[in-house]
Amino acid sequence: MMMKSQSSGITMTELGQFLKNPPEGFTVEACGSRYRIRSGEDSLVFIDNLHAGDRGVVFQNSLGRKFKMHSLWEYTSMRKSLLSKKIYVLVSLCDQTILETNKKRVVTSRVLQEYILSIDGGNPMIKWQLEKGLDWTLSSVAGESYRVEIDLKEILEGLAAEGFIAKDLMKYNLTWENASFTLKYYSDALFDFPHWLGLSKRSFKLKPVNT
Repeated sequence: MMMKSQSSGITMTELGQFLKNPPEGFTVEACGSRYRIRSGEDSLVFIDNLHAGDRGVVFQNSLGRKFKMHSLWEYTSMRKSLLSKKIYVLVSLCDQTILETNKKRVVTSRVLQEYILSIDGGNPMIKWQLEKGLDWTLSSVAGESYRVEIDLKEILEGLAAEGFIAKDLMKYNLTWENASFTLKYYSDALFDFPHWLGLSKRSFKLKPVNT
């Protein structure tokens, strides 16, 4: 079942349903032990290869969850795409278990359901958030390397609060995993000390958009 949020520009679809009934612009082909999925030019896919049951799932036009850029032109092109296309990310709803043993805290999680989250980067409010986040985290594009994580957890928590999670899952200790995608820019600067020292890791959150 595809679930359309009351928040404009956001949809969430169970992975199995996405494979059976892909949205406009996507085609799914079952080929041996794999599903091969193609997306159109209006889609921006950040999904790594995965498995659904006993079949692998390959999004052939996916950029991967961590996309690397090596030039100002690549960054400018990616920025333009983020602000105009529909962004697709695979997210996991998990049952989290926390154990306290011998003064050690052990956290484990089990995947209950996987969803394809779609966010319309061209939606005015989402576009505003993306522009603001990119401008805030990237003080200089050409002069330094950086890693920017776009965090989607608040959007997912908003969807859960709106009732888009099946009631039979609510008995678990729910948490979201893989709720982000990352942009990496590699500068050719010789003395990129912030990057070497791990100081160029930044992030910003996308929030639910109320209509």
